[in-house]
Amino acid sequence: MARFVVEVFFVLVFSATNAAHEEVIDVILASLAKSASFLEQEHRNINLDGVVGYTILQAELKEAVRTWPHTDPLSWSQRTATVTLVKRLDQSLAKAVTELEKTDPKYYREFEPLLIWTFWKNNGTPCIVTKSCRDTMTRFGCPNYSLSHQLLYFMLGANRGCSAMLKGDMRTSRANLTERQYQGIFCSNMLKGNMDIIQKNFTGETQDIFIENILLCGLAGFSDFLKVDWLQHILRLQDQEVGCFTQPHRRVKRRERMLKDGCSSHITGVSVSALGGYLNYYLTEQDITKRPLT
Repeated sequence: MARFVVEVFFVLVFSATNAAHEEVIDVILASLAKSASFLEQEHRNINLDGVVGYTILQAELKEAVRTWPHTDPLSWSQRTATVTLVKRLDQSLAKAVTELEKTDPKYYREFEPLLIWTFWKNNGTPCIVTKSCRDTMTRFGCPNYSLSHQLLYFMLGANRGCSAMLKGDMRTSRANLTERQYQGIFCSNMLKGNMDIIQKNFTGETQDIFIENILLCGLAGFSDFLKVDWLQHILRLQDQEVGCFTQPHRRVKRRERMLKDGCSSHITGVSVSALGGYLNYYLTEQDITKRPLT
């Protein structure tokens, strides 16, 4: 019954062509509040994927608070809710990171920089991907990763061999491309991939890739990933009572940790960080729509 009520609410909010951005932000904040409760309950059990996702969300919420539009005093109640979310995440993430360091020290040491929210501060300028980027894309020599994982490796430099190829060190034809241009190449193809997934319907593994693409290219500043109907697809995966995100019929990866009630550490982390990107996007859009005409 709870899931039915939520679905009806989504339809009412998102189907209106002139739906206020404030209403969408309310939906996102309500979802994130449930997700914060889940982390508070499961901080001892959530794996590194989940902790990284919540850390990205932590950075996104801090940025939202810092840049909250001043054009509408009524929206400051939403800002207050966001400040509360940040405080909750600060406390529960500190506990989760401490637990992770004890339970998986080797993995923790390898990825420790990703567990600090300042690593994920977004300095990208919003833009859209282009057809020219899409047409120039070729597969690189990275070991069997989805495009989203290849982009992440490129952004982090986590795999020296893969990173070198992505930067064009071994291809003179790409020697003059900037990191931003490479991000555009990857994200244009990831956008096409998401459109294909939407047309063919979700399956367990494609849902994962779909949300990862939104997260990473949203972080890179490509706003055409932040479509309202794609937001609905993410929200539908949330367990409205527990607050986590689930992914039925998904092949469980070796390091994945499935928690109680069918909750997935990985998909929960990816989803909450994608929602944080949506929050900042709609705050920006809300501020633009309220500016006086000149």
